[in-house]
Amino acid sequence: MAADVEKGFTRHAEAGSLHTLGVLCGVTAGVWLGAAEAPTKLVNAGFSPFAISLCMVAGVFTARWTFPTLLKGTVYVFRDLMTCKHLLVWAILAGALWAVANTLTVFAIRDVGLAIAFPMWNTNALVGLFWGRVLFRELDGADGKTIAKVVLGSLCIVVAAIMLGFSTLHGTTSPSGRHALGGVLAAIGASLMWGTMYVPYRKAYLSGMNPLSFVTVFTVGELVTMCLLTWTLDGGRHSSVFQLVRGGHFLFWLFLGGFVWVIGDMFQQFAAKYLGIGRGIPLSNTNQLWGLAWGALVFGELATADNGHRLLVLAGSAVMILGALFISTAKASAAEHSSRNEALERECDRYGLDYNRVLLAQSGDEGGQPTEGRRWWDYAIILTAVAIFVCLGTKAVVPPLAMNFKWIVVLGAFLLVSLVGCGYRLYKQTGFS
Repeated sequence: MAADVEKGFTRHAEAGSLHTLGVLCGVTAGVWLGAAEAPTKLVNAGFSPFAISLCMVAGVFTARWTFPTLLKGTVYVFRDLMTCKHLLVWAILAGALWAVANTLTVFAIRDVGLAIAFPMWNTNALVGLFWGRVLFRELDGADGKTIAKVVLGSLCIVVAAIMLGFSTLHGTTSPSGRHALGGVLAAIGASLMWGTMYVPYRKAYLSGMNPLSFVTVFTVGELVTMCLLTWTLDGGRHSSVFQLVRGGHFLFWLFLGGFVWVIGDMFQQFAAKYLGIGRGIPLSNTNQLWGLAWGALVFGELATADNGHRLLVLAGSAVMILGALFISTAKASAAEHSSRNEALERECDRYGLDYNRVLLAQSGDEGGQPTEGRRWWDYAIILTAVAIFVCLGTKAVVPPLAMNFKWIVVLGAFLLVSLVGCGYRLYKQTGFS
C-alpha cells in the first residue's frame, strides 16, 4: 500500500502539477507581501517601532484566525492540530522568530534606511536554502542543472534586491552613521531569524499539517512575543502603543497592512509546502519588486530619480524576473522526490505518524478524512473580524499624502487577479490542503 501511494504521488509530482501550483503560490505571495507595506506608509511618524509592529501583529492575529475559519472551519483546524501535537511548540517558536525579526527590520529602517536594510534582510532566502539543504536534504538526487537553477535563481533575486534597494537612494541624504552599525546588525539579525523561521514551516509540512492550521498557532507566538517586547523594551505602560490605540486614526491602516500580509504569507506557506523552502522562499521574495511598484507608481518615490537610478530599477527588475524564471523551471526529479519521501519517513518514525496519511497530505490529498460543517462560533469569529475592520475604518484618517489613484486601481487589480486565480487553482487541486 505504501509503495503504491508513493509511486502514485511520484507520478503526480513528475507531471509537474504540484510544482506549477507551488510556483503560482510563490509568485502570488510576492505580489501580496509587496503590497503589505503600502498601508503602513499612511501611518504618521512619531510612534516607536515596537508600537507599529505590535499593532500590525494584532491585525495579523485577526486575519490569521479568520481565513482558516472561513476556508476550513475551526473543527477541522483543531483536529489537524491534535494530529500533530508535537508541532505546536514549533509553530509558536516560528511566530516568536517572526515577531523579533519584524521588529529588527523597523530598527534597521530607522538606522540605515529601507533601501539598504531591505536587500540585507531579503538574504533570508539564502539562509532558508542552507537550512533546507542541511536539515531536510532538499536537492538530494537533483541533477547539476536543477541545482544550478535553484542556486543561481536565489542569488539573482538577492542581487536584484540590492539593485532595487540602491535605486531608491536618489536625492536623499544618507542615514546618519552614528547608528549605522546597529542598523546593519539588525538587518542581518532579521535575515537570520526569518531564514531560520522556515525550518518549522518545512517540519510542519513534512508531518502532514495543513498550512492553514499551522498559521493559527504561529500567530499566537507572534502576538505573545510582541506584547512581551513592547512591555519590557518600550516603556511598559508608557509605550506609545497606548497613544496609538487611543487615537485610533491610524490603526485601520496597520490592521490592513497585517491583513494583506497574511494573505501573502498563506500563499508563501503553500509554496514552502509544495516546493520546499529552497525554492518557495526565493520566489516569495520577489515581493520587493511589487513593493517598489507601489512606492514608485502610487507614492511617487522615483519622481525625482535620474536616469542612472531608473536604469537600476529596470536592470534590477529584469534580474529578479530572471531569478524567478530559473527557480520556477527547476522541477524536482524522481530521485529528488524519493529523497524527500525518505525525510517524510524519518519524521513519521520520530513522532509515530501514519506514513501513508502524511505522504498523501504532501500532495494535497486529505486521505479520506471526514469533512466538518461550519459551527456557529465559526460565523461569530468571521463576523467579529469584519466588525473590527469596519469599526476601525470608520475612525480612519487618510494623511494628506500625494497618491496616484489610477495606479492604485491597476495594482489592486493585480492583487485581485492573483488572489482569485491562484486561490481557485489551490482549491480545485488540493481543497486548500
